[in-house]
Amino acid sequence: MSHEWIAILMFSTMLLMMITGQRVFGAIGFIAVVAALLLWGPGGTDMGFSAVMKVMRWNALLTLPMFVFMGYVMSESRLADDLYRMFHVWFGPLPGGLAIGTVLLMVMISAMNGLSVAGMAIGATIALPELVKHRYDKPMISGVIQAGSSLGILIPPSVVLVLYSLIARQPVSQLWLAGIGPGLLMAALFIAYILIRTWLNPALAPPMPAEERAAITWPQRFRLLRAGILPIIIFAAMMIPFVKGWTSLTESSVIGAVSSVVAAVLKGRFTRHVFEIATRQTLAITCMFMLIIMAALSFGAVFDGLGAGRAIGRLFLGEMHLTPLQVLLIMQASFLILGMFLDDTAMLVIVAPIYVTMARSLGFDLVWYGILYTITCQIAYLTPPFGYNLFLMRALAPRDFTLGVIYRSVLPFVMIMLLTLGLVIAFPGIAMWLPQSIYGQ
Repeated sequence: MSHEWIAILMFSTMLLMMITGQRVFGAIGFIAVVAALLLWGPGGTDMGFSAVMKVMRWNALLTLPMFVFMGYVMSESRLADDLYRMFHVWFGPLPGGLAIGTVLLMVMISAMNGLSVAGMAIGATIALPELVKHRYDKPMISGVIQAGSSLGILIPPSVVLVLYSLIARQPVSQLWLAGIGPGLLMAALFIAYILIRTWLNPALAPPMPAEERAAITWPQRFRLLRAGILPIIIFAAMMIPFVKGWTSLTESSVIGAVSSVVAAVLKGRFTRHVFEIATRQTLAITCMFMLIIMAALSFGAVFDGLGAGRAIGRLFLGEMHLTPLQVLLIMQASFLILGMFLDDTAMLVIVAPIYVTMARSLGFDLVWYGILYTITCQIAYLTPPFGYNLFLMRALAPRDFTLGVIYRSVLPFVMIMLLTLGLVIAFPGIAMWLPQSIYGQ
């Protein structure tokens, strides 16, 4: 059997195991170990050991538990309640105003954690009950929360961009800055869609009742604006020292985690229960990430040992004679397909090393390409059958939010994400203007 067919067999077997409900790291790691043993004998088992050692040397991964802990402190201490109350009061009188406030809440939450899971938890526990109470359309509620929470992997501090920086050997600071423009553009397009949709059909998202608006005085509204200062302070405390070069990436993540704890203490909400839940969830998610990374590194080593990366390069550039833009579009399309089955971390560690090399050879900026990859991951979070946010939403939402409703709700937001991806491909300055302005490149 040729190496190309072995690579295809590995991928198809891995996807089959995932369809049967196996854990992601288990399916990837099992295929990697079996393939290594069959191809190279007992010495192939060293690949797993090498993957563990490689992960242990990635110091930037120390940021992962810090950002996860920060997000869970914000969620469990209910610090996001004040933020949502602010958006609820100021945008509630508009048709679709609470949905707009939810998107803006997710933008601010994204600036305080590097994953979408914290945004999903906050959206499902804080925003969802209010949206249901105000008789919002179920697909609108589900779509807004899922799409808004996905911004957490694009707007800094993004853990996905940290992992990409390790693979592509690109500065995290530039990747974070490059994610701001597309992230805000995507949020603005979400808001535009909500405004247009509710203008066409106000019954989907009715405004706050007049008696509820009358009960809130203007002094109360202005006092609520102070809630918006908190995420700005935490974001600035992390980003400014890092971008200026005063702190390392790991030190900045510690500053963010400590800032969230200090904020919770000052609000009188940092209890033992909050600390215990945040610590347990941080440990669980960090271990899950590490297991997936180690399994994916082993799989990628076997995949690369078969020469699959070189074969793909020869196919695209040599035999098919494609242009660089055509190759780029094929790479993004393959990421979208893989994202329906693979976790974004596994997809990054297995496939990205091959595509990063190809992108470099085609002359593409790897910081810009990292943003394209991350947007593709966002789309993968919302695409059936195994979109991560789809199942999180099903687990967190009430029972009447069926999988049919959840699947249907994400379609318009996926189209908006694809539009954003196309705009960033067509106009790279959307992503590159900020890092180029600050670093003068």
